[in-house]
Amino acid sequence: MPDLILLIIILIMSAIVHEVSHGLAALWLGDPTAKYAGRLTLNPLSHLDPWGSFLMPVGLLLLSGGRFFFAAAKPVPYNPYNLRDQKYGPAIVGVAGPVSNIIIALVFGIFLRIFTSTGVVPMGDAVALITNIFSGQSLLGSGLSGIGILFIMIIYVNILLAFFNLIPFPPLDGSKILFAVLPISEEMKLRLEQGGFMFLLLLIFLLSGPIFAIIRFIELIFFKLILGI
Repeated sequence: MPDLILLIIILIMSAIVHEVSHGLAALWLGDPTAKYAGRLTLNPLSHLDPWGSFLMPVGLLLLSGGRFFFAAAKPVPYNPYNLRDQKYGPAIVGVAGPVSNIIIALVFGIFLRIFTSTGVVPMGDAVALITNIFSGQSLLGSGLSGIGILFIMIIYVNILLAFFNLIPFPPLDGSKILFAVLPISEEMKLRLEQGGFMFLLLLIFLLSGPIFAIIRFIELIFFKLILGI
């Protein structure tokens, strides 16, 4: 249970950075909607959503028998019609969220590499932590390095958040990239966005195995490159 609580806290905070990045990208492209709504802040109270931040992760855990959960912050509002670049602007706003998570993973990954190189986190501990997190074993109370546990969980969550959101399926961020290159009408985009969430949940349950096998492979490659193993 402590593992799960820490994981959810890291996931929610990472999702908040993700959402704020959408708003900052929109502001950079000329849309101040998120700024005027007071959403360009890292204060969790401005972003927590009863459904996405609490009910959805608990519900997914129960329905999947503990195999899968996901949490989200309240989406940051933006008006695509205010963007200076009407064709690629929405895609830039969309990709800003996953990019912010990849940057977080890289920053903590670099520090983890420094810590393992200097012995602050023994390399054996780091490898054991990575093995445990992918096998679903408990990390807290394992006697392994606390800072190693924290950094590896942050990296794990942010890579998961980044590449899951890059799936080109509405309402995920990857769909914004898809819409920018495909000749889809605004009316069809709106319909897909509105009805996409329930189909997304269905997609997760039907294809969660292949989807998360791919993301897990990406994460393993990331950890191996960062640690040089």
